[in-house]
Amino acid sequence: LRRCRRCGSGEERMRRTRCASCGRSGCAVCEACATMGRSRECGLLALGVSPREQPLVLAPGGSMDRWGLSPAQRDASAAAVRFLREGRAPASAGLPWLGKLCSLLPGLRPNGAGGDRSFLLWAVTGAGKTEMIFPLLDAVLSAGGRALVATPRRDVVLELAPRLAKAFPEASRAVLYGGSEDRWENAALTLATTHQLLRFQAAFDLVLIDELDAFPYHGDPILHYAAAKSRKAQGTTVLLSATPPKPMQRAVKRGRLPCARVPVRYHRHPLPVPRRLALPPLHRWAGKRRLPASLGKQLSRSLDRGAQLFVFVPYIKHVQPLVELLRRHASQLKLAPRAIEGTSSVDPGRTEKVVLFRQASLRVLITTTILERGVTIPRSDVFILDAQQRMFDEAALVQMAGRAGRSGDDPNGRVFFCSAYRTSSQRGAERQIRAMNRIARRRGYLKDKKESGK
Repeated sequence: LRRCRRCGSGEERMRRTRCASCGRSGCAVCEACATMGRSRECGLLALGVSPREQPLVLAPGGSMDRWGLSPAQRDASAAAVRFLREGRAPASAGLPWLGKLCSLLPGLRPNGAGGDRSFLLWAVTGAGKTEMIFPLLDAVLSAGGRALVATPRRDVVLELAPRLAKAFPEASRAVLYGGSEDRWENAALTLATTHQLLRFQAAFDLVLIDELDAFPYHGDPILHYAAAKSRKAQGTTVLLSATPPKPMQRAVKRGRLPCARVPVRYHRHPLPVPRRLALPPLHRWAGKRRLPASLGKQLSRSLDRGAQLFVFVPYIKHVQPLVELLRRHASQLKLAPRAIEGTSSVDPGRTEKVVLFRQASLRVLITTTILERGVTIPRSDVFILDAQQRMFDEAALVQMAGRAGRSGDDPNGRVFFCSAYRTSSQRGAERQIRAMNRIARRRGYLKDKKESGK
């Protein structure tokens, strides 16, 4: 079976043409990674060789105090560091998509000769994943190793770059994304979008994949392949997610994937548990003049308590009609019409509207799942309309619900699943959130009433 050695794509992503280099009429060219330059069957793929082939030896101990972690963050980070030093899971555990790809590519064994070296940090939304990875990076960099932090989105790369520079000022660093100035630096610490991992093979002792469940990494075998081949054979992959895919959750449950859970946010209050608000399907009322009374009542209650509102809708076509409807009822909501806006992936003004929302110039923002992650508002409530829609799976519902309760000053935000009927996804999201709260309570991570000032 022919495959591209750069991106792992098969025949279905290749085009055969007459080649001026080799003279054949059916020389294959990979179209999947063409943006990185032509990858032709008869051409050479140049690979660098790591100057150190032996496994990295990490020093024992190391203080966690300098990072200012909460008890839950500290415990999870310490477990991950222990795994870096000494842990090893059963071979071929927990990551079927890596094993399947590697079986097709002789010589590539991303999990190493000694078995799987993958670890999951399962942290609730707003748990402070960035702070938790600092001790892991410190352990690898202090031992002279190379570390990679990969995230699906360019905006996260730009946000993380100054934080990593401040935390590790002595380490050489490279920041890679489409259009970045850094290209070929052999840095100790590399921060990159997941697409950039195609540039590397067996380069890093530690590969950290953030938001592994997010677009475009989730469901893209090319990016999975890139992450696998960027790690050294004896290196370690640490996966970070608030909503790991179901196969990964099952692997954790069966003991096949080592995992540390962070079931509570830094402020040590329980996650807001969604409530269901029964509403007719959105298409029946969004384009009309009348706002459902039960929805209007709950919107008003949230606004009266000073919250800003995320109102999620399943489709872009619903955004503008709902904006117009809520503006029509602005006086009932005690708002100026200009305080209500909408945005989506096709909105050229999305960045400016998000800035206004963060500045509290907007009180209500109607949006799609494009804003299910990455935007944090200190005092916010969440309304998910048509929550019964199939596109709102369990992971999406958990992520959207995670926009509420992010601040220690307002940890008990309100979340509503507004739906015509309950779905398994809604029930699953509620179960997952309740389960994390139970774990946090059982482990003593939650503030008691005296600490909470109640």
